[in-house]
Amino acid sequence: MAQGSKFFYKTNGTEFFIRGVAYQQDFSSNGTISGGNSFTDPLADQTACARDVPLMTQLRTNTIRVYAVDPTANHDQCMQMLSDAGIYVIVDLGEPKNSINRDSPQWNEEIYSRYRAVVDTFQKYPNTLGFFAGNEVTNAPNNTEASAFVKAAVRDVKAYIVQKKYRPIGVGYATNDDDQRTELANYFDCGDAASAIDFWGYNIYSWCGTSSYRASHYQERTQEFSSYNVPAFFAEYGCNTKQPRQFDEVSALFGPDMSKVWSGGIVYMYYQEANDYGLVSVGSDDKATKLPDFTALSSKIATVNPSGVAMASYSPTNKAQACPTQGSVWAASETLPPSPNDAVCSCMVQSLNCTAKSDISDDDIKTNFDYLCDPSNGNFCGGILANGSTGVYGAYSMCNAKERISWAFNAFFMDQTKNNPKNTDPCNSNGAAQKQTPKSAGTCRAVVSQAGDSGTGVITSAPSPSSTSSGGGSASSSTGAASVLTVPNFSFGMLQMAVYVIIAALVGAGMVLL
Repeated sequence: MAQGSKFFYKTNGTEFFIRGVAYQQDFSSNGTISGGNSFTDPLADQTACARDVPLMTQLRTNTIRVYAVDPTANHDQCMQMLSDAGIYVIVDLGEPKNSINRDSPQWNEEIYSRYRAVVDTFQKYPNTLGFFAGNEVTNAPNNTEASAFVKAAVRDVKAYIVQKKYRPIGVGYATNDDDQRTELANYFDCGDAASAIDFWGYNIYSWCGTSSYRASHYQERTQEFSSYNVPAFFAEYGCNTKQPRQFDEVSALFGPDMSKVWSGGIVYMYYQEANDYGLVSVGSDDKATKLPDFTALSSKIATVNPSGVAMASYSPTNKAQACPTQGSVWAASETLPPSPNDAVCSCMVQSLNCTAKSDISDDDIKTNFDYLCDPSNGNFCGGILANGSTGVYGAYSMCNAKERISWAFNAFFMDQTKNNPKNTDPCNSNGAAQKQTPKSAGTCRAVVSQAGDSGTGVITSAPSPSSTSSGGGSASSSTGAASVLTVPNFSFGMLQMAVYVIIAALVGAGMVLL
C-alpha cells in the first residue's frame, strides 16, 4: 500500500523499493514506438515470458514497466509467471495511436475508452502495481498545456477504478528530466486529491559513466523531492553515453541519502534495440544472450539492501504541492477538460440537423476540421475546441472525432442556412455530411439546453456514460492468475479501503494475506 511518500507491503509493513526493468521491444527512451504505430504486447507472449522472467530474477527484479499492451489479449500466463517470481507490473495506459499527443492534446472518448479497457484487463491481477496515464507528454515550455489533458486522464481513470469497485490501484505520470521538472511535479500533485497523481515517475539519465551523487545532480533532485507527498521513483534510468554501463548509480539510488526520498527505480531497458540500452540481446532463434550491461547491473543490484522504515512507525507530514503559476515557463490551467461521456455526445449528435456520414474517412475528418475550425472561415467549432492554457473547453470537446466534426458540420449548416441563401446545399462538405431529422427528448433535451447553441455552456445534468470499453480483457479466462503475490496496495481513505477488503474477501484471502 502507499502511505505518504512511501510504498509498503501490506502483509508485514516493511517498505517496498522498486528494483525494476523496462520490458518492451521497439520502444525508444521517451516511451514512444520506434517503428510506427504497431507494437508487440510483451505480456501476451507466453514463450518470451518463460524465457525472460528467469533472467529478470537474476537481476533481483521485483517490478517491470510495460509501455503498451493489447487489452483484448490473454495475459494470464505471463502475469502468473511474473507473480511466481515476485514481480509486479506498472502498465502505461496509452498506445502509439491512441494516447494524449503533446502537439495536439485531447482528452476524449476514444482515448478514455482505451484507458478503461487496459484498467479492466489488468485490475484483476494482484501484481498490477499501478498505471501511468502518460509518459513525457510535456517535454518543453511550448507544450506544457498538454499536461491539463493528462491530469484530466488521471482524474477520470482514478474515478473509474472507484466507480467499478475495483481494488485500489494507483494512477501516476512519468516525466522526463527537463527544465519544467519542478512545475510538472507540482502541477500533477496540486489541487483536488481526486485529480492528483498517486505516484510520480521520473525518467532521468543524468548519471553517465564515472559520476557521483553531486555531479549527476541526484543530490539536487533528491532535495527537490524531499517534500513530495506521494511515492516518487525513477521510472527510467541508466545513461548509456559511456559503455558498457557500470550502473554505479544503483548504490546511490538505494543508499541512505536517496532511499529516504525515492522508492527505487526502473532500469531502461531489457531488450537490446537500435538505441543500445539493452541488458539482453534476443537473436533470430529467439534465444536471449546476456550483454555486459546485464552483468554489471546484476553485480551492483546484488549489493543493495535499503533498510527503509516500518509502516507502523511512519507518520507522513508532507503536504500536496502548490500549483505552479502560469507564465512563460508554465501554461497549463488548473481548470481541467471535462470528463468524456459518450451519452452526452450521443445526445448532441441526435440533436443536429447535419451530421457526418457513417463512412466518413479519417482524412475527410481532418480536412474538414482544418477548414471549419479555422477562425478566418467562421465560428463553427466553439463547442468542440479545448484549450489547456485558458481552461476553456467546449461542452463536446471530449467527444470522438466523428461526433465533433458532426457538430462543426451542423454549425456551418445553420450559419449558411441563415446567412447565405445562395448556398443551396450547405450540408454536403464534398459528400462527407448528410441531413437528418433532429431528436431531443428527456435527459438529452436538458444536455443540449445546458450546452447552448454555441456548445460552450456547462452541462450539469449529464446522463450516465455507458462505461463500455474497447477491451475489458474478455480474452482472459482466469481471474485467479497471479494470486500468489501481495501487491503494495494504495490507501485512499476508509471508504475505498472498505471496498478493497470486500473485494479481497470475494477473490481470495491469498491475494491480501500472504
